[in-house]
Amino acid sequence: MSCADCLAWGHRLIAPEEAAVSRTPARLDELDLAILTAMHEHQKAGILELSRRTRVARATVQSRISRMEEAGVIASYDPQIDVTAAGFDVQAFVTLEIAQGALDTLAAELDAIPGVLEAYATTGTGDVLCRIGADSHAGLQAVLLSIDRTSSVVRSHSVIVLSTVVPRRTLPLLRTLTPTTTSKAPAYRDPH
Repeated sequence: MSCADCLAWGHRLIAPEEAAVSRTPARLDELDLAILTAMHEHQKAGILELSRRTRVARATVQSRISRMEEAGVIASYDPQIDVTAAGFDVQAFVTLEIAQGALDTLAAELDAIPGVLEAYATTGTGDVLCRIGADSHAGLQAVLLSIDRTSSVVRSHSVIVLSTVVPRRTLPLLRTLTPTTTSKAPAYRDPH
């Protein structure tokens, strides 16, 4: 997976000019949230199964999913791969301070390093936060050295992950949304 499309966590490192364009958040109603919940809870379910679980027409579910894809709410259908289970059980977070105006260059440099799982432009003492992975401490050191050798990095600070306290999740956050409206989909009634 590359930095440019860090879809395992639904994010990617974006160029400053891209960041300046703010996307209007999608307006999600009760049915959208029900579909997203069903997709999360039954990740292998197809449109017909989602239609059955949400009790609305297949065409309605397909239309809603297409709309959420176009709005960027559904960013990917990539499988969530557990890098630890795949043999890369040494991970770290690395904070990078970079040269002025070097974010675009850094994005390309990080994209070329396979051990960089994702990277985010941040505020605070560092400019970029990366999550990296390797199959051993020696492999982790090699990834760190590759990052430090890039032309954009002025200074780095790393911390090794000991264990996952809260795994990647989005459903609890989605459940805090207040639907914009009640769904107008025929026959849809929130079962809760």
